[in-house]
Amino acid sequence: MAFRDVYRGRRVLVTGHTGFKGSWLSAWLLHMGAEVCGFSDGIPTSPSLFEMAALSNRMEHRLGDVRDLDAVRDAVASFRPDFVFHMAAQPIVRTSYTDPVGTITSNVVGTTHVLEALRQVEHPCVAIVITSDKCYDNVEWVWGYRETDPLGGKDVYSGSKAAAEIVFKSYWHSFFGRPDSPVKLATARAGNVIGGGDWAADRIVADCVRAWGRGDRVEIRSPTATRPWQHVLEPLSGYLALGEHVARTGKADGESYNFGPRAEQNRTVVELLGDLGLIWGFERADQAYEVTGNVPFHEAGLLKLNCDKALLELGWEPNLSYRECMNMTGNWYRSVLKDGAPAGDLTLEHVAEYERIAAERGRVWA
Repeated sequence: MAFRDVYRGRRVLVTGHTGFKGSWLSAWLLHMGAEVCGFSDGIPTSPSLFEMAALSNRMEHRLGDVRDLDAVRDAVASFRPDFVFHMAAQPIVRTSYTDPVGTITSNVVGTTHVLEALRQVEHPCVAIVITSDKCYDNVEWVWGYRETDPLGGKDVYSGSKAAAEIVFKSYWHSFFGRPDSPVKLATARAGNVIGGGDWAADRIVADCVRAWGRGDRVEIRSPTATRPWQHVLEPLSGYLALGEHVARTGKADGESYNFGPRAEQNRTVVELLGDLGLIWGFERADQAYEVTGNVPFHEAGLLKLNCDKALLELGWEPNLSYRECMNMTGNWYRSVLKDGAPAGDLTLEHVAEYERIAAERGRVWA
């Protein structure tokens, strides 16, 4: 029983449920028997995994903006969730340069509104606030960032995620950190997530699939930028494990946790695109891309996380190898776009396969 079956029959509110990660999380929660309510200001991309998988037919699909405090309060009060996963955000670094105010209000004020709504909850509830690995002050060192390392950001997106973490901690100390609080909270930090069904602008895999679908090579700005790539189900398993741990033990309340892949999964952008291109059907890896060298904004050369805390306190560890991550991602797009496989069915097959692999490898949450 994944996550000790803690989500079966429980009411789970997911903000940002129509996004890439939110859609995968909603699908997984439904797969586990949860009653899911989503809160989002709309469908962020076209196409979208949320629509392709017809998730609105299986969950409560509630439209609202996290920047609207009354709407957030109403969603929490009317649904009375046992769990909240706050994922609603402006998630694109480039957009933070063209819309800094929208990025800050979505990511900082929106998180504040969720916390303020939770302040009115009088029944037991666990809330996991998802921020980003970019909340750290990235000094481009080779070591993974720990939860105690300084927060910061050279771009507005990164700064907004650091600010959301600070708001979370101040709210916890001010309102939730007492023993009799019915609401227990934690934050989760992850990044560089890939997987089937991502259609967001300026996301490397989504850009690839759009270009390849037109018969074009994808243009890349920073070919040597190195990232610890991970499949979307990896951090989601961490978020779910954290929620289960807090609900079962009451521990980790007010804490933050990193969820990332092993160091061996660090790859350059060129390596990632070459591997995905071969899965897509190119004969040679270099047929998949061309380097433009046009970098219109700051991009980190290296950013990785130290996940020892999640391992030691939660027993969580990554499940997939780099090759398994690539195959699962590439095969989703190829199966759906080239072979006509139903996106919803394939997504659930990948969830079941991920759970099977986790059980075989003895992951504690499986």
